Amino acid sequence: MKAIFEFNDILNMNNIIIDLKSENNFAYEKLYQNNFHTISKFVQNNSGNQADAEDLFQDAMIVLVKKIQQKNFQLTASIDTYIYAICKNIWLKKCRDKNYELSIDEIQTFDFFNSVNNSIEYEKTYLERLKGYLLKITEHCNRLIQDFFLKGKTIEQIQKEFGYTTRHNAQNQKYKCMEQIKKMKEKEEKEEKEKNS
Repeated sequence: MKAIFEFNDILNMNNIIIDLKSENNFAYEKLYQNNFHTISKFVQNNSGNQADAEDLFQDAMIVLVKKIQQKNFQLTASIDTYIYAICKNIWLKKCRDKNYELSIDEIQTFDFFNSVNNSIEYEKTYLERLKGYLLKITEHCNRLIQDFFLKGKTIEQIQKEFGYTTRHNAQNQKYKCMEQIKKMKEKEEKEEKEKNS
């Protein structure tokens, strides 16, 4: 079943890329639905607001379309990873320079795409590691972490869906699940350190 899921994901990504190249609004709507909450949360956690997130998302769509229209474009991560990395790259530039505005001329430069590519690789590596940790923790914690961090559900929604009697119990369980990931990460880093010494 896993192979079918991955194949369908690839088909969906290819369809979205084709739609983006032809500037089909369906692709933009789908990407907005799948990604805007995460981008908005990132911006608001980094000195921005909802309007900033909306502007940033539009800038990211322009960059993404320019990127996929390049002749040598190859998808090396999920489109969601691309969008997050592009947004993060642009937003951090805006945070460093309050007067920074993304221009079409800048999008065309090698340096800009190089910095975007570096951001994509970093995010891809981070997300791959996180997915690896999620596979190693309990199924219950895997679902809870994905619901809270990746799907953006509130602690109240998690309390209700998972059947916790109080909000505090839900928060406590989230903490325990985070501790599982933290221990996995520490163990992996320790093993890596020992292997390299």
